[in-house]
Amino acid sequence: MDTNDFTKKLSDAQELMRNERYQEALILLGKLKKADNAGDFDYNLTHKLYQLISNSQSLYNQQIVLDTVQKLSHKQKSISFSKLNEIVKENDNLDLDEQILRREVEILILRSLIESKIEGNDLVF
Repeated sequence: MDTNDFTKKLSDAQELMRNERYQEALILLGKLKKADNAGDFDYNLTHKLYQLISNSQSLYNQQIVLDTVQKLSHKQKSISFSKLNEIVKENDNLDLDEQILRREVEILILRSLIESKIEGNDLVF
């Protein structure tokens, strides 16, 4: 893959992210990561690639957690992070470290996407 094609595909991944198609973006970025490992691309392109991978993965996690939290908040008043992690893993096959799950929830709260608060190891709806 040449530099122009790599750059175009990075732009395609950004467009997927703008359209909240994070899983598709991650697949494309994974292919670019393999191309980067096999090639010798400019540091700035490589840096942008890994930045997009990190952002896309976090936004994908948040998308799943948001959906799960919204469903749970109608049924109960709170949930522990360990139980939330079990549900996300079971329902969406998303295996997160509990600290990462907590960080993603904190970001969702800061983005005002969920109206919840964290009390100890629980998320209160």
